[in-house]
Amino acid sequence: MRYRSRVTAPAAALIGTATALAVGSPARAAGAGQRTGEPGPETLGDPVFPALGNDGYRVSSYHLDLAYDPTTKRVEGTATLTIRTNLALSRFSLDALGLDIRTVSVDGATAVWEQAQEKLRITPARPLAADAVVTVRVDYAADPRAALSHTAWVPTPDGFAICPQPNSAHTVFPCNDHPSDKAGFTFRVTVPSGLRAVANGLLTGVETLSGGSTAYSYRSVSPMATELVQIAVGDYVIKDRQGPHGLPLRDVVPSARAAALEPALALTPGLVTWLEQRLGSFPFETYGLLPCNSDDPNAFDFTGLETQTLTLYKPNFLLQPERAIGSHMMHELVHSWFGNLVSPATWADLWLNEGHADFYGLLYRYERGWADSLGLTTMEARMQDTYARGDQWRHDSGPVAAPNATNLFDSQRYLGGVLVLYAFRQLVGEDVFHAVERAFLDRFRGCSATTEDYIAVASEVSGQDRSGFLRDWLYGTKTPRMPGHPDWTVTPVTSSLVAPHSRRGGHWHENSATL
Repeated sequence: MRYRSRVTAPAAALIGTATALAVGSPARAAGAGQRTGEPGPETLGDPVFPALGNDGYRVSSYHLDLAYDPTTKRVEGTATLTIRTNLALSRFSLDALGLDIRTVSVDGATAVWEQAQEKLRITPARPLAADAVVTVRVDYAADPRAALSHTAWVPTPDGFAICPQPNSAHTVFPCNDHPSDKAGFTFRVTVPSGLRAVANGLLTGVETLSGGSTAYSYRSVSPMATELVQIAVGDYVIKDRQGPHGLPLRDVVPSARAAALEPALALTPGLVTWLEQRLGSFPFETYGLLPCNSDDPNAFDFTGLETQTLTLYKPNFLLQPERAIGSHMMHELVHSWFGNLVSPATWADLWLNEGHADFYGLLYRYERGWADSLGLTTMEARMQDTYARGDQWRHDSGPVAAPNATNLFDSQRYLGGVLVLYAFRQLVGEDVFHAVERAFLDRFRGCSATTEDYIAVASEVSGQDRSGFLRDWLYGTKTPRMPGHPDWTVTPVTSSLVAPHSRRGGHWHENSATL
């Protein structure tokens, strides 16, 4: 697993120096004996990652100021968070792993801090009142090549990129690392002149600094989950083009491969046009691809990752012909709506992301007559094959909407999610199905949503209670009958030790049927 159980206050006292605590003693002396309020909870109770996130406050904005040193290959950073408390707090925590914390301040006053497992506990000089707006500053350093239990860093020969999903953003910056706490982001990344720094959103400034450095600033217009942050440094060129309705498209491409990657990059406007006809206008200020400047097959365990406004890819994947990449490029684009615009409220809701991404990615494939990995050329044929596997997958991997940390990214969340959406569309018809999809996106735009939220919208828009139908498909241990296909059968369960297409000991992101 990629997490450790949280340390409660009594347990932390027992661990003592073995937990490698780091304390800022001046603030401790200043605040002794004067505190009110309680320590904030060090978890948000996620069903998949129970130690992830922190309560007692919500983050409204992050400003990340990073500087990359190509000699040491380390990053010096300052994270400035604006938080609003929802409780009176004597102490609160952020998620942080593998970060060399230097100083912490709260509203400009030095704070006591300690690191315990994956938490950075912060005790301000004075307790925080409920409903207070507070600025938290953390100065730190990080080594992108450090060996950690899990990490978002992707070192490259000329810099780095990051892949925070699902639970590793806090190896890059201290944060409330849970998709239910979306926030605004701004970035300032300083690099040696000759390299380029990029991040989510729009470029807002370029500063030429003394000593041969350049600072690039970016701002994400829309709120963002921590798992969707992207920061990359390297020898990249920016290729701008225009999408539908004047949408600015910005690709970040390794300089040496710009010409070779152009055929793949040129596909994006058409992909956006196709999807807008089904899901509505593109929801963000820009979109583009970032073929990471690394050929290391172990650099990250997926082909593409939907960091907001800038999808990370393995470059060699994009060098293939359109029929080999178009369906998965659509999958990643769909995440701009399902996953980014509307984020999962918990990691148990991942099927909303991956099921929708595969659903539209497969529709796009079959419309073009491209055979899938099984040699099938229609959605109906693929769903009949998936339906036959339904009981086995539920036996091996649990219901679609009930994953755990080991099987979170296996086929049940991808194709299993597609099967749920296909069954619902069979029940209500295409027009109602698409009305539900758009209503769900509109209602939870810029927010996070649960599986129950989707069920509620489905019932409301369709005009009938669909909760029993959808819960059977999402949480049942047996595969329900498929509407419109009474002849479809489910293969009996056989003993199995490995979940469908999963990789034990880590997360495996290659289970999309669009590949």
